[in-house]
Amino acid sequence: MASTTKREMTVSDDVVVDASPDAVWALVADPSRTPEYSPENTGATTPRPGPLQVGDRFLGSNTRGPISWTTGCRVTASEPGRRFAFTVDRYGTSLVRIPVAVASWAYDLEATDDGGTRVTESWTDDRRRWPDALTDRYDRVVTGGRTFAEFQRRNIRRSLDNLAALFAGVTS
Repeated sequence: MASTTKREMTVSDDVVVDASPDAVWALVADPSRTPEYSPENTGATTPRPGPLQVGDRFLGSNTRGPISWTTGCRVTASEPGRRFAFTVDRYGTSLVRIPVAVASWAYDLEATDDGGTRVTESWTDDRRRWPDALTDRYDRVVTGGRTFAEFQRRNIRRSLDNLAALFAGVTS
């Protein structure tokens, strides 16, 4: 049954990690390293090794259960020690063919008093032209019964917990 309420367009959560903002940024701004903490991402093809800059494009590989797909992404913010963000604007299988606004992702970083970093991960649904009822039906099929906001809330929590574990006990 389709939801009668307007869909939630942005989800975010945060965690404090035991690393400097520069160290965290170096990790999240390099999409080839996303599989180290993401529950769905399996890799990325980037224009060069290391952190990307505004305007760079990359391909992300993802898997959810038996389904795999590729996303075409464009970096929209890349501020060392502060922020990394990108939009997903292409979607497909092995070849990214369909230009479509899908989502935007951001990692905002803030130094804490104890030398760590508060990492806020955000997902924004960019499918604004999709009718809410159609989106609700589609989301529940591809996420196993949830809206994308509910699904991404869980994925973001898992990503942040994995990110914190990567830096646990590491001096940056």
